[in-house]
Amino acid sequence: MDFSLTPDQQAIRSGVAAVCARFGDDYWLERDQQGGFPHEFHKAMAEGGWLGITMPEEYGGAGLGVTEAAIMMHTVASSGGGFTAASTLHINLFGPHAIVVHGTPEQRSAGSCPWSRARSRPASE
Repeated sequence: MDFSLTPDQQAIRSGVAAVCARFGDDYWLERDQQGGFPHEFHKAMAEGGWLGITMPEEYGGAGLGVTEAAIMMHTVASSGGGFTAASTLHINLFGPHAIVVHGTPEQRSAGSCPWSRARSRPASE
């Protein structure tokens, strides 16, 4: 069995790593010392199109799977932000799934979903 990443999965890893590289040790040390949510990091990930990676395309997401989300989160957690960075994004990946499954058509519309405020596909594609 071959567990190598596909070219698309490698592009996800590279794209996420590029965003994470903009937030070095000094940024995360300051977040740890001062507390507070890392808004700049979260915004950068949203602008890169990463927050909706697992959401269906018809609702403004990228329509990718759990494997791609795991690659994204592994890359984030491996960055200087560690679990602090990863924990700012976890809920965005699977939390809104309840809206997809149980929401009204208005709630599911691409314009009202929080993950759709960024591009629908990750920047690496």
